[in-house]
Amino acid sequence: MIHITPTIEIDESEIQLDFIRASGPGGQNVNKVATAVKLRFDVKNSPSLPDDVRDRLVHLSGRRITEEGILIIDARRYRTQERNRQDAIGRLVELIRKAAEKSKLRRKTRPTLASKKRRLETKQHHSEIKRMRRSVPRSEE
Repeated sequence: MIHITPTIEIDESEIQLDFIRASGPGGQNVNKVATAVKLRFDVKNSPSLPDDVRDRLVHLSGRRITEEGILIIDARRYRTQERNRQDAIGRLVELIRKAAEKSKLRRKTRPTLASKKRRLETKQHHSEIKRMRRSVPRSEE
């Protein structure tokens, strides 16, 4: 079991790990050893996730989730298979933790009476400055 939050745990059988050859550093090893990890997690059919967390996870995943609801995480940051596996699982856990946090509801606020007064006084002050810049009409006597 992978512990995510006090209420959410995922069984390791729900995660499918595929090891593929990675590009990048690794010397001669890079052509022989499959060190990159492709993690697949079925978000839509996971019994471990509550509905609200599932919906937020689908929204947070963006391009990493398929139309069938399978989250795919590629990990190829490290040269060893084990570190890439830990990295992929760590990223999945972090994503689910983020989805488990409920966002605060925004309450609409209204400007205070004092702030309205300050705004109007500032406008009046600017108006006065601009009025003083105008040219004075000449009176012909």
